[in-house]
Amino acid sequence: MATDYELDDFDREILRRVQADARATGEEIGAQIGLSAAAVQRRIKQLRKLGVITAEVALVNPAAVGQAMSFIVGVELERERVDMLDAFRRAARADPNVQQCYYVTGESDFILIVTARDMDDFEQFTRRLLFDNANIRRFTTHVVMARDKVGSMVPV
Repeated sequence: MATDYELDDFDREILRRVQADARATGEEIGAQIGLSAAAVQRRIKQLRKLGVITAEVALVNPAAVGQAMSFIVGVELERERVDMLDAFRRAARADPNVQQCYYVTGESDFILIVTARDMDDFEQFTRRLLFDNANIRRFTTHVVMARDKVGSMVPV
C-alpha cells in the first residue's frame, strides 16, 4: 500500500460494505454513505490499485462441496534455513487442501488450516505434504469440532 495515501471515512465505509458483500453496486454503496456511484467506483479502483483491496471472491461453505472436515495443523520443521522455509511455503500454497498457511513463532513453525472430505482424505494430505517431506520434524493436528466463527472481514 502506498504510504502517502491515508484512508478517509468514505474509504473505510466502502471497505466495510464491500467486505460484507462484494456484489454491492456503486449506486447501492453511494446511496448508503452519501457519495455518487462514480465516486464510489473511483475510490474502489484506487483501493485496488493501492493493494488495499487484494481480491473479490465468493466464499464457499466447505461442507456443501464435500469438504466436511477442517483441521488446524501445527508444523515444526527440522531446519529453518530460508530455502527450506520457502520450499515448505510453496508446497503448502500449491496444495488444494490447505486453505490458510501462517509462518508463526512458538512451538510450531507453521500453522495450517486444512479441509478434507473425510479422515482418509486427510491422511492422503498428511502423506503428500507432511510425511513425504524430510524437513518436517513433527506435526500436531487439531480436528475442528464446530466452525463457530469463520470470517474474512478486517476491521476498518
